[in-house]
Amino acid sequence: MKNRADEKVTLTYLELLNTQQFVPADLDYSILDKHRPFLQTLANIGKSGISVFDIFKKEHVFYSPNFGQLLGFDLKMIEEKGQVFLDEKIHPDDFAELMYMGVSLLKLYLKFSTDERTNYKLINEYRILNSNNDYIRVIEQHQILELDIHGNVWLSMSVIDISPNQKLEEGFKSQLFDFRTGRLIPFQGKKKSEESMSTTLSKRELQILRMVKNGLLSKEISDNLDISLHTVNTHRQRVLEKLGANNSMEAVAFASKLGLL
Repeated sequence: MKNRADEKVTLTYLELLNTQQFVPADLDYSILDKHRPFLQTLANIGKSGISVFDIFKKEHVFYSPNFGQLLGFDLKMIEEKGQVFLDEKIHPDDFAELMYMGVSLLKLYLKFSTDERTNYKLINEYRILNSNNDYIRVIEQHQILELDIHGNVWLSMSVIDISPNQKLEEGFKSQLFDFRTGRLIPFQGKKKSEESMSTTLSKRELQILRMVKNGLLSKEISDNLDISLHTVNTHRQRVLEKLGANNSMEAVAFASKLGLL
């Protein structure tokens, strides 16, 4: 189970993503189509699982056909359930580190100039359950595949392999690789207390979002919680703003993918 601190870090990460101003009409998805043959060839040659995450859509838009084979899972199951399926397989301690590290790294990336943003590759090593319900260590490499024409981090590529280091007593490891210098830089996301995380859904907002997910209308939520309709709608609007969603259904989908509901 992901704890409350994980939820706060996840929402902080999402808020950082939403600081980027995408123009949908300027996103040329034919670029992704041109990458597909190369990505499939790379997966076949390296026997690696490759995926591409669309930061604008906040979802994976490509999985190599062999992606599930590394852990023994059916690819269709991964595609249907989304990233939350694999997130739930990651060792709880390592998952927390991944989330904290992701926030720290994204803050760093957003401070980089457009040119600098493509100079680094992140290499994570962590424990994850395979289809036999046994933990194994994997190495996952992340790098930017495409910036949009405005310099936003748009498509991110992940390459995952079984680690040669199968010492399960060792926890999460992370480092940055600088393409320009060839240097490996140890990089660890520093955990922060719940109080230091500035962005989160409040208990009431999560409660209302769960009720929306269950099909309740604002008036029904108002009656159930004995609060005014105006208060319910104010909470719903704040949820949309925090999640960067256009409507309640998008908010529910985003929160579900992130494991918050």
